[in-house]
Amino acid sequence: MAPDVSDPLLLGQRVVAILESGLRTATYKLATLMALIEHCIENYPAEPMGRLSVPIPALAHRVLRIYWQQIRPFDGHELRQSTQPRARILLAANMLRDAATVSRPPASLEVARMRAPHAYERAIEEITLCLAQQPLHRLQRLPGKTTSDPFLYEDSFLHDQISRSALRAQGDCIVLKPGVAAGLARLAGLLKPALEIMWVNDVRRINKFLDAEVPDVAGHLFGRERAVLSAVREPFKDAFGPHCFYCGTRLPTDNPIDHVLPWSIVGIDGLANLVLACVRCNSDKGGALPAVPLVDRVLAHERNRLLEQIAITLEWPTQRDRVVAAAHGIYRGQPSGVPTWSGYRKSERLDVAFIPRWG
Repeated sequence: MAPDVSDPLLLGQRVVAILESGLRTATYKLATLMALIEHCIENYPAEPMGRLSVPIPALAHRVLRIYWQQIRPFDGHELRQSTQPRARILLAANMLRDAATVSRPPASLEVARMRAPHAYERAIEEITLCLAQQPLHRLQRLPGKTTSDPFLYEDSFLHDQISRSALRAQGDCIVLKPGVAAGLARLAGLLKPALEIMWVNDVRRINKFLDAEVPDVAGHLFGRERAVLSAVREPFKDAFGPHCFYCGTRLPTDNPIDHVLPWSIVGIDGLANLVLACVRCNSDKGGALPAVPLVDRVLAHERNRLLEQIAITLEWPTQRDRVVAAAHGIYRGQPSGVPTWSGYRKSERLDVAFIPRWG
């Protein structure tokens, strides 16, 4: 029996139960579900009980972005993500990285896409087919069962031999059932950390050299490298001044870079989601949802014009459209009255009736 999707917690329990009920041979199901949650946040339906059409190529782009940092060597090793000899998604990601590497490897998938557009399209085509034949086809099936119990989306047209042309004939998409998109978006803060824990455990199991003494596998898979984020520090100080975005205090040389919309929920590294912060505000905010006026400030058009100039210099996209879409999805999915972080040791209650239409 399908869960009552009007209650997101029941939907979340069903998702976790499916994932915990069997031994995974690859991390592909986890990546697909994580990408699906991100898509639901950024494409929150007009009505909470509405359906949502999800293009599989768009899902493939998100899956590729998730694996992009994970294909970097870890402690001198290339981490395996599957027990199978041919990991199709990782092969596609590595082929794109090779094609897009000129003097240095591209720091982000967006940069790789700009440098090698044809290789990017080939990678998306391969990953789209892989998702349809493997994780999307099997995500809703309990171990030992020959048929799915479709509670997220109808999957009867999917099978492990489906061709690319047959997939196009189906509109290249899956359609989430009523209420599923809103439910997954609202549960992002709970589901994504759970998926990351499962992912780290799977990678440790698949890669036998990763015993308990090997540190910070989670940081490699899902963390943001300080050395990478630090590249925006000086350009931001030149453009906006050496002050904390939140409290205005003057910053030291090695101050933090903060994700305004929490990385744990949306995973957006674009310049539009990054700000200079002091240690005090950065630590106090943590993964909390920022107050709406802070989002107003970070999405101000004047700020974006400066970010566009920095983006060209650093080869680092602003991703403002993603930040806007994610902000709409996150705040529309919150219950009225939820506390949001408004500054050091300060909070304010969210009034969902007064969420702006950022644009």
